[in-house]
Amino acid sequence: MPITSQQVTGHAFLRQMYEDSYFPDHVVDQGEAILLRLCERVEADRPSGLESLYALTQAATDECNLLDREFVAAGNEIETVAGEWICDEFYFVASAYGFADADVDELTSGRDW
Repeated sequence: MPITSQQVTGHAFLRQMYEDSYFPDHVVDQGEAILLRLCERVEADRPSGLESLYALTQAATDECNLLDREFVAAGNEIETVAGEWICDEFYFVASAYGFADADVDELTSGRDW
């Protein structure tokens, strides 16, 4: 399902990670794909409230937990600053779809990065 939100389609996900040579682009690409799938799920499921949204973001957080293994295999990791960047992207998604009151920590609860 193609993403219809112009705010989302015009957004450069994980820009800071792409700009930092520490993070290999092929792994950052996987992170971007996780975020885009999250957007697709939000558009398809149309969560009615925060709890429904948090269920979707938890699934994406679980994918990011697995992605951290890919970073480690490539010789780096999702360290503190990168973790904050990723959390910011989750909040961007929530805000873009009308959930500006979402709690950033709750959006990515269960993260191990």
